[in-house]
Amino acid sequence: MRFFVIGDVSVDLIYLVDRLPQAGEEVSAKRALYKPGGAGATLAAQLASLGHRSFLASRVGTGPLKEVALEGVRRAGVDLRYLQEDPEHATTSILVFLFPGGERSMVASIGASRYLDASLFKPRFLDQTDALVLSAYALVGGPQKAYTLKAITAAKRRNIPVFIDLGTGAVRQVGPMLVSSLKSADYLLMNRTELRELTELDSISGGLERLRQEGIERVVVKVGPMGAIVATPDEEALVEPFEVDQVVDTTGAGDAFTAAFAHAVMEGRSLVEAARLGNVAGALATTEVGAQGRLVRREDLEDALAGTG
Repeated sequence: MRFFVIGDVSVDLIYLVDRLPQAGEEVSAKRALYKPGGAGATLAAQLASLGHRSFLASRVGTGPLKEVALEGVRRAGVDLRYLQEDPEHATTSILVFLFPGGERSMVASIGASRYLDASLFKPRFLDQTDALVLSAYALVGGPQKAYTLKAITAAKRRNIPVFIDLGTGAVRQVGPMLVSSLKSADYLLMNRTELRELTELDSISGGLERLRQEGIERVVVKVGPMGAIVATPDEEALVEPFEVDQVVDTTGAGDAFTAAFAHAVMEGRSLVEAARLGNVAGALATTEVGAQGRLVRREDLEDALAGTG
């Protein structure tokens, strides 16, 4: 399959710490790492690792962070013909505080990704594409949002399915107004926090009903250790989680889920089967440090489902 991916490319500056410092305090990190990240880059890298042709539309700066940011997508074989280079803005960077058990806190810069030049998008980019996959960060604002909306319009005219993965930061920046940009999604994926922020409702059932009222009919809610909920007009199912021995870092797990879900849907699997594979990919992604530290292969998914992974 051929996937056109839109989203951020970043460098993740990862500090492994026991706790965050108080104001005016200094704490020592057990380890510090520079890793490639960004939702768009991670989605594209995971799709390429699963054996697909993956095109990435994003924007990077010209400075030294560029090479680190692109390390993962280049290694995975992502097609970068639609990558833009920004002469003024630095490559997006994210400061990640990683705690024991894999949870993290982040501080993000608004870098070159946000300035993806919409005038450079041509509808013909999607002529040989099977699916459009994007991160909701690409819908937050600026030229990147204009580029993304043009791509969505081109996809709809070509009957190309659109997968949109939310991000907590994106939802918190835009709030419920983001819903208007999400109605074009054929498949909308999010976690429980993002559903609550998006719909302003605490219950999952209430949030899903609100989205149905807005015309968003195929929704997947990632519920962490409980697995994932698949909701369509015809069914609502809880899909069991996949267990791994140790969670090291949850960064990028949601992107791995979305990539595996899109992979499975485009191969003709049911949404429940696709969510099951998403759970496997998301869990495997937590076993290494960094958003792209553990790229999942097709055989990883099949082995896990067969009970040999």
